[in-house]
Formats: sequence, structure tokens, C-alpha cells
Amino acid sequence: MNNLGETFVTRKITRAVAKIALGQQELIELGNLSSKRDWGHAREYVEAMWRILQHDHPDDFVIATGKNYTVREFVQLAFREIGKTIVWEGEGLDEIGKESDTGILRVKVNPKYYRPTEVDLLIGDPQKAKQKLGWEAKTGLEDLVKEMVASDLQLMKSNPMA
Repeated sequence: MNNLGETFVTRKITRAVAKIALGQQELIELGNLSSKRDWGHAREYVEAMWRILQHDHPDDFVIATGKNYTVREFVQLAFREIGKTIVWEGEGLDEIGKESDTGILRVKVNPKYYRPTEVDLLIGDPQKAKQKLGWEAKTGLEDLVKEMVASDLQLMKSNPMA
């Protein structure tokens, strides 16, 4: 893997979707599509960290959106940004995602991408950060995915080897 963040599933997805849009890649292989995660924007998380540092007393805070989405939902949103709708067939290791209008296979599950200690659900409760720091996540998943796909499209257009 390179240093462009593609070890994170979100970046792996948006990078692959950008490459698919530009004809540089055909298929993306992923692990557990049913895993649920609490994804938020790094810019907002940095603001939360700054607010923690300004807090009068040391304390522990959970910085999160408080919402969770499946990897499958993230994939669907990313493909939607390039004008494609993904339809799902099968279950578990046999699940695949195809373009709804062409039937082209775009997403395949590969067991090598399953984590050995997979946690099905990761979600945080940001209430304490909201109450004590006045912080809460504002960027929804759709906007986050839109920004990530647009960024990767721009990167892949200027540097297809990225």
C-alpha cells in the first residue's frame, strides 16, 4: 500500500470509484460490506481536538458523529457521485455489486479484506463533547463522500498512478 490513505476503507472506496469513473479500474474488492462505522470529517475532528485543548480541566471525550452506516451504504453513495447506481446480489462472501443499468460487476467481496478481529458496529456517543465543548459534527455522510470522491477524481485526473 502507498501513503495516500488507501488502507482506510473509505479512501479505498473513493479512490477506486474515481478510477472506475475515469476508466482506470474495473472493480473494487472489499471485506465485510455489513460492517457499520461512525464516519466523520477530519476537519471537524481537528476542531474538536482544539476545543479539548482549550478546556479548563483535562477530561476524556468521545469525538464522533453518533451515526453509523454500513460499508455497503458508503459504496452506494460513492458510486452515486459518478452517476452510477449499484444493485446488490448474494450475501456474505458471495455478495456482489453491479451497475443497475449495465450489469457490469463493480464490487466484489474478498475474504482477505476481512479483519481477523472484525467488530460489526463502531459508533460513538458525542454528547459529552457537545455539552462541555459546544462541539458537534456537522458534515453528513453524503457531503463527506461527495467531497472525498471529488478530491480523488481531481487527483486521478492529474496523476493516474496515484
